Amino acid sequence: MPSFDVSSSADKVNLANAIDVVSRQIDNRYDFKNTSAKIEFNEKDMIITLYGDNDFQINQIKDILYPSLEKKEPDSTKRLEDKTLESVSGNNVKLDITITHGINQDLGKKIIKLLKDSKLKVQGSIQGDSVRVSGAKRDVLQEAIALLKNQITDYPLNFENFRD
Repeated sequence: MPSFDVSSSADKVNLANAIDVVSRQIDNRYDFKNTSAKIEFNEKDMIITLYGDNDFQINQIKDILYPSLEKKEPDSTKRLEDKTLESVSGNNVKLDITITHGINQDLGKKIIKLLKDSKLKVQGSIQGDSVRVSGAKRDVLQEAIALLKNQITDYPLNFENFRD
C-alpha cells in the first residue's frame, strides 16, 4: 500500500550558513560598531540567541536575520518562536529564538481532519512528530499532497518517504 510521511524539519546547514552571514553583516555595520550586538546559534538545542544594547537593536538584528533565513530556506521564519526579552549584565538585552521542528499534536490532528473532510481515499495516522498518510493509489496520494500544500500555509511541511 503506497504511503508517505508529512513532517517538518529545519536544515541545520542552511540555518548555520544564514546565521554566519548575519554575524558578518553585524560585524561590518557602522551602527553596530562598539556595541554588544551579536548572534549565536546552538545547533544541539536549535536556539538562535540575539544580543544587543536594547530592544531596538535586537529588532534591527531580526530585520537582518529573517530575510537571510528566507533566502537560504523558504518558509523557515514560520517555524521560529520568540521567547521573552531578557536583561543581562548592565543595559544589555538577550533574546532567544527557538526553532520548532516536527509536527505537534494539534497540527497532526488538523492534517488528519483535512484528509478525512476531503473525501480522498487515504488514511492518516500520527507517528511521533510526523503523520503517515497511506492510500490505495499513487495518484490519490499526490492529490493529498497538493491538498495539504494548499490548505496549510502557516507552517512549513516536508513530504518524505514516498513508498509504492
